[in-house]
Amino acid sequence: MNSAVFIAGLSMGLSLIVAIGAQNAFLLRQGLRNRHVFAVCLACALSDAVLIGAGVAGFGTMIVWIPWLDTAMRYAGAAFLAWYGAKSLWSAWHATGALTAAGQAEDDGLAKTLLACLAITWLNPHVYLDTVVLLGAVSTQFDGFQASFAAGAITGSFLFFFSLGYGATRLRPVFARPAAWRVLEGAIALVMWSIAVTLVAGR
Repeated sequence: MNSAVFIAGLSMGLSLIVAIGAQNAFLLRQGLRNRHVFAVCLACALSDAVLIGAGVAGFGTMIVWIPWLDTAMRYAGAAFLAWYGAKSLWSAWHATGALTAAGQAEDDGLAKTLLACLAITWLNPHVYLDTVVLLGAVSTQFDGFQASFAAGAITGSFLFFFSLGYGATRLRPVFARPAAWRVLEGAIALVMWSIAVTLVAGR
């Protein structure tokens, strides 16, 4: 285990996962409602672990087999991030509401909640972009220490998801204000666009 590479993986994983998307909003809502929080946090974190492992283990091999794949994925990723950033900026400009604990009055049940969580996680192309593509690509910079990088990124996922799920109560006063969401969405747009530029530049 290389501690420097582990920290690099942890930092990279956290920087990609903090953007509020469908998965994080779902988890945040479950935390605010205090329903099946542990199960949802664990499902999100384990899903990330599987995807990160797949990206780190297979990205380099795929590049060798298909030389043009790296360029194709970088540009596809940049296009998706540019769109995602525009979507976030649109939300920041037009947002009038706030994320609250509002939702179904009854408990959906553990099975139904987990199915919804897994669907939001595995059917979202952004998840694959972050874990399999971006983290897989970055891991190739640490030849021989990819396992340390993956461990750091996976640790970041567990830390973030459980912190978000169980820290949701403290966040309620912040996200009760629509202005907080506008600021957050604007920041997300800038982050997504900066990553897109980096991908196109090949750095």
